[in-house]
Amino acid sequence: MRSNRTTVDAYVTKDRSVIRELMHPSVQGNRAQSLAEATLPPGAVTLLHRHAITEEIYHFISGEGWMTLGNERFAVRAGDTVCISPGLAHRLENTGDSDMVLLCACSPAYSHDDTELLAEDAQ
Repeated sequence: MRSNRTTVDAYVTKDRSVIRELMHPSVQGNRAQSLAEATLPPGAVTLLHRHAITEEIYHFISGEGWMTLGNERFAVRAGDTVCISPGLAHRLENTGDSDMVLLCACSPAYSHDDTELLAEDAQ
């Protein structure tokens, strides 16, 4: 199995981030996880959300901003890696002048159905 970023269309997830699914079971036929590239433009904030069964790992490629993870809020930038346990509320805010780009590994694979929006502005 293989994929190339240049042939993968981007789409907007429930939390309002723009992602490209670089590897996903529903497309490439892998079994237990997905890998996506997410892009958050300057000034953008994702909606606070959580995943009931999915564990996520974010690895920041470029940009800077803030991450809310449960009751914590901390700065993130290129080179940082964060593990998000199932059920833990989280969101990202890009406070930099350029796109925040990160790789997002999900196990099991990302699903809109496993995304619960928690923010009041989610309507």
